[in-house]
Amino acid sequence: MAKAKTVYICTECGGQTPKWAGQCPNCNGWNTLVESVAETTAGHRYQSLAKSTPVRKLAQIEAADVPRFSSGVSEFDRVLGGGLVAGGVVLIGGDPGIGKSTLLLQSLAHLSRERRALYVSGEESGAQIALRAQRLGLGATGEGGGGELDLLAEIQLEKILGVIESEKPDVVVIDSIQTVYSEALSSAPGSVAQVRECAAQLTRSAKQSGVTVIMVGHVTKEGSLAGPRVLEHIVDTVLYFEGDTHSSYRLVRAFKNRFGAVNELGVFAMTEKGLRGVANPSALFLSQHEQSVPGSCVLVTQEGTRPLLVEVQALVDTAQVPNPRRLAVGLEQNRLAMLLAVMHRHAGIACFDQDVFLNAVGGVKITEPAADLAVLLAIHSSLRNKPLPRGIVAFGEVGLAGEIRPSPRGQDRLKEAAKLGFSIAIIPKANAPKQPIDGLEVHAVDRLEHAISVVAGL
Repeated sequence: MAKAKTVYICTECGGQTPKWAGQCPNCNGWNTLVESVAETTAGHRYQSLAKSTPVRKLAQIEAADVPRFSSGVSEFDRVLGGGLVAGGVVLIGGDPGIGKSTLLLQSLAHLSRERRALYVSGEESGAQIALRAQRLGLGATGEGGGGELDLLAEIQLEKILGVIESEKPDVVVIDSIQTVYSEALSSAPGSVAQVRECAAQLTRSAKQSGVTVIMVGHVTKEGSLAGPRVLEHIVDTVLYFEGDTHSSYRLVRAFKNRFGAVNELGVFAMTEKGLRGVANPSALFLSQHEQSVPGSCVLVTQEGTRPLLVEVQALVDTAQVPNPRRLAVGLEQNRLAMLLAVMHRHAGIACFDQDVFLNAVGGVKITEPAADLAVLLAIHSSLRNKPLPRGIVAFGEVGLAGEIRPSPRGQDRLKEAAKLGFSIAIIPKANAPKQPIDGLEVHAVDRLEHAISVVAGL
């Protein structure tokens, strides 16, 4: 029997090479080549799609809003941009045990009361899913419904596509795409070729039949979705679960959405009855101090269309080693070093002999530069061991020249802060409101040293 020919496939870009190398020759990624069986096909798998389509002018195509329907979970709808789309393909990733299957089972249980829903499980048996549904109160007599939900324990792609074609469900969940395999390929389930082919076939079926497909994807130890990056490119929406498995709170963030805004954030609380949406997520990210403490400043950040108030904590302590430590949790560590240099150069406050530790309360990750001003005010407060005035919030980007740059949607941030009872706001001068906001004293600043002097005078 002839030995099967092997090739090496990149897990990042999907490129192939006949020999192993430490660096992928296509995308220059390091240690991304994995051995796989070379696939040979007798004919073209996409001959049915080879028919030419007429070329049309853009002005001749009628644009229409995409109709949506609710998933049954309000926070899930927010992240999706308003709900599920017929024919849309959603990819959800996250660490094991963080709640992906629980959220999708809850959503399908609600959907099954009005629409045909199919849950395809490749990791659990039907009895295991029924036991989880009973634990979550989603059985036939549970308050969440779910008795009409269709279950299928199968990992062969051709059988799954056959069931979808015969049953014609409105929503299909594939849990997970790494367990599905196609008979057209000889490689093992979970390999790069299988994941790419199965995802492409399911996406093509969704576009042709109008079925909404939700795929669960495994993640690597670095936190990115396992498999080639083309898996994220062919789907319409990419969602990531965030949060510590030891905490009761989960964050679902949209990184790609062809039918809505990206960087939307959904906040859930894990309870005995499954995931529950949090109506006021800002309360999760604000510590309840009986009195003001040094090194704490409240930031008004923007996650998609939702303003959030997050407490930023800083601890500045005398360094006991020649190289002081710079540690940031939930914020960019490289940006922390840059901000410390800006504060030294333009405000005359040096931390070269101090260890600086930074933390965003609640496990949220903040990537926008509007957090710069709140970070520096928290560091200055901890360095001087003097708490900031009670009820103060801040936001604004700090440039290398020491200027305070404006942040988008400044009015929404200020209104959210006033609604939650904050009374003082330090903001960029360009974000100053034209009309005063009731109960909120706004201080508009244009330089870092001006901001620090304003806080010192309060």
